[in-house]
Amino acid sequence: MSAIKPLVALVGRPNVGKSTLFNRITRTKNALVDNTPGVTRDRNYGDAKWDEAEFTIVDTGGFADDKSDNFADSIRFQVRQAIEDADIIVCALDGKGGISPYDDTLTNLLRPVAKPIFYVVNKIDGPEQEYAIHDFYQLGIDHLYPVSAEHRYGMNDFLSALAEAVTAISAGSFSDTESEMINIAVIGRPNVGKSSFINCILGENRLLVSPIAGTTRDAIDTVFERDNRTYRFIDTAGIRRKAKVKKKLEKFSVIKALKSLSRCDVALILIDAEEGITEQDISIAGYAYERRCSCIFLINKWDLVNKKETSSQKYYDDLRMKAKFLPFAPMLTISALTGRRVPRIFKVVDNVYLQYCSRITTGELNRILQRAIDQTTPSLHRGRRIKFYYAAQVTTKPPTIVIFVNYPQAVHFSYKRYLINRIREEAKLDKTPIRIFFRQRGE
Repeated sequence: MSAIKPLVALVGRPNVGKSTLFNRITRTKNALVDNTPGVTRDRNYGDAKWDEAEFTIVDTGGFADDKSDNFADSIRFQVRQAIEDADIIVCALDGKGGISPYDDTLTNLLRPVAKPIFYVVNKIDGPEQEYAIHDFYQLGIDHLYPVSAEHRYGMNDFLSALAEAVTAISAGSFSDTESEMINIAVIGRPNVGKSSFINCILGENRLLVSPIAGTTRDAIDTVFERDNRTYRFIDTAGIRRKAKVKKKLEKFSVIKALKSLSRCDVALILIDAEEGITEQDISIAGYAYERRCSCIFLINKWDLVNKKETSSQKYYDDLRMKAKFLPFAPMLTISALTGRRVPRIFKVVDNVYLQYCSRITTGELNRILQRAIDQTTPSLHRGRRIKFYYAAQVTTKPPTIVIFVNYPQAVHFSYKRYLINRIREEAKLDKTPIRIFFRQRGE
């Protein structure tokens, strides 16, 4: 992890409102909120700012000892890891539910920690309810902050105190400049190994891994630094076919997975090598393409494939046939379990990202356009010639080009595809999407 800003860990037992508090502090809706205990399982990171103090806050799963929850042990491990990584800890308590044995266990766990710790009693909606916090002094806590994450009561006082602690820690210790970061979304069907893949890269169990499909619910951000370059990996919930998405909570997870594509530069599309390339894999790739991401296909679990019956070339040919709209996307066979070929993805990501951010000069672009037109002229429009006046690249990520013509609507999609291929070939942009728009001169 690259400690760019002070890290604040938000801990507490299940259903005390940690995710609501996280959303209130970050002024986002990045953490899932539901009345069902145990919605948050992984650590969910977000940036926040108060009184000019900037910090990163991490939302954790509920700390409990529920034997019926298959993830209880893993969640406790994640909470302990977050406490160890953090510079400041915020422990949330339930003002309506009162003291729980889990609160006692957690405060005892925090007692020897030599870091600033803030105890907030959530769900205190006004001054008339502050009497409820007195019971929590039994836990041996010196100072309590009564707050309501949902209604903002008491948040200003709490955040001002937190900002002072952040400022004291960050003074001279953290750089407020961040090098260019490559945002990478890891997407795919449930249980194709997305979390295992990120854990393999990090070299630690930062994300929950389970054979139970649907373990990851939030879109989890993890910052990683390698060779003086910073990457943000976004682990997302598995995207199932619409017909199979029944529960409200899973629908939210899928929506968040799709939203994560809108803020990524490179989408790593994981495919289960054992199951082969499915229609849903191609649909997910289509989601990434529609959101203008650069894409890399990762065929995971390659160690489980019978090499006598199949080959990477066969997978490559099959993928190119089924995902014709992504001819530029590289493909790698990997094993997140053994780590085989996983380090190679960084070189591919760097190359793809470089092309994704490329800019073609106006002069070079117009020379490419003229050569393409000279070689193959467009068909006539109602007996009239289509004139291409000039072209200009208007933005990057991905390279987006506007071409001014006399009849914009008359340019056939096949000719548009021809121009994209010529630009891709001559500008050496073979691994990134390219967008072309035709406009009337003067628009």
